[in-house]
Amino acid sequence: MRALITGVTGQDGYYLARLLLEKGYEVHGMVRNTARQPVRENRDRLADLSGNINFVEADITDQSSLDRVLQQVKPDEVYNLAGQTFVPAAWNQPLLTMEVTGMGSLRMLAAIRRHAPEARFLQASSSEMFGKAEHTPQTELTRLHPLNPYGAAKLFAHHITINYRESYSMFACSCIAFNHESPRRSMEFVTRKVSHQVARIKLGMASKLKMGNIEAHRDWGFAGDTVRAMWLMLQQPQPDDFVVATGVTHSVKELLEAAFAHAGLDWRKHVEIDAALVRASEGNTLCGDSSKANKILGWKPEVSFHEMVEMMVDSDLAFLSGTVKPALRAVAGD
Repeated sequence: MRALITGVTGQDGYYLARLLLEKGYEVHGMVRNTARQPVRENRDRLADLSGNINFVEADITDQSSLDRVLQQVKPDEVYNLAGQTFVPAAWNQPLLTMEVTGMGSLRMLAAIRRHAPEARFLQASSSEMFGKAEHTPQTELTRLHPLNPYGAAKLFAHHITINYRESYSMFACSCIAFNHESPRRSMEFVTRKVSHQVARIKLGMASKLKMGNIEAHRDWGFAGDTVRAMWLMLQQPQPDDFVVATGVTHSVKELLEAAFAHAGLDWRKHVEIDAALVRASEGNTLCGDSSKANKILGWKPEVSFHEMVEMMVDSDLAFLSGTVKPALRAVAGD
């Protein structure tokens, strides 16, 4: 089996590539070659896998490069993980977010239809599409009402995936993923911000951690579990869309408690609340119901919230103390 992964240098791209390689796939990872993000840097983020990944240069905003890659690779499966994924950045760069996160999916679907119509397609959708959710937990039938440009871009990509599936009989699925984290999460996300600063405090490199609203709740899962669900979706006899979540929410305060406790520290002695970091609107609490994925895919999360937090703290402690090489410790975003 031959798979093409966009966004391969990000958190999910890493875990998906590793999973597919373990299953004997020929993995092709799409990377950009620009002055801002050279190919060498991208490959270094996948240092422990890069010898087994075939890198192909293309840009999700450039149709001709996608056409060329589809003709070159002729994939059996395409996983579209590329996108501008940081919600606050979407407000500063809404057009870029739509071009990459929204229109990028349409360009990839068009390329697949032209050059690899039998390929199976996975769109990485997001719980941010629910936004102002009318009920909790959210399922595949919950009305979609995004509250930010990122969620709106993901909504477009989600619906265009359904359109191509229904209009052209393409095997196209959407993974409606709720928050999922790992040691490879980029630094701007709250989970990694916490684990990294906890490690710095433990090692005497810092003393304080500034936070915003610590009462906000999230349905946090492990990225490795999420990409396993993505793979399972493309192994089914019929394409469909699935919510992938833990079904349990935890507050940022609980995240702080777990991370500091694992390092043998009292979070209350180190955390300062900074009003400037409080978001104007948190929206409704999002919590996913993965009953459909459990029933049809046989999927359920295997890594608990506390296991994930401890994994992240341990990884940052190892990185900052110099016990692992920087090249083997990815800090890339999605």
